[in-house]
Amino acid sequence: MNRVILMGRLTRDPVVRYSQQLEGGISNARYTIAVDRNVSRNAASDQPTADFISCVAFGRSAEFVEKYLKKGTKIAVEGRIQTGSYQKDGQTIYTTDVVVDRHEFCESRNSGENAGGAGNTYEAPAAGSDPGADFMNVPDGIDESLPFK
Repeated sequence: MNRVILMGRLTRDPVVRYSQQLEGGISNARYTIAVDRNVSRNAASDQPTADFISCVAFGRSAEFVEKYLKKGTKIAVEGRIQTGSYQKDGQTIYTTDVVVDRHEFCESRNSGENAGGAGNTYEAPAAGSDPGADFMNVPDGIDESLPFK
């Protein structure tokens, strides 16, 4: 069984590309997450350390990444490990990626700001704007037809 679940923060904004090989193209998103270790690499130091895991998402998952994820976002990913290799300047380069099937947010937007999560921003309504402007007014006299009171 090849299954992996990781939780960490994006180290930079994802890179999204669209392939033109198939009709309509297929998208892929590449990004790296920093996953904290339970123990420090240096036993004398109490500084936390992290592993930097390369991730790739395809299709609808890639579109989700492009729309919602940015540097500093804390997420949990689920997928499988995929290894590969390619030639560059006569040398073989080996790769290991997590092919992500599923993403989940691990914190709210507001808590991301407080935890130092860059990019997790929330824009409050402008001062003086009507906070109820996005809601529909319920006409008078239809109280009896509403399913709740």
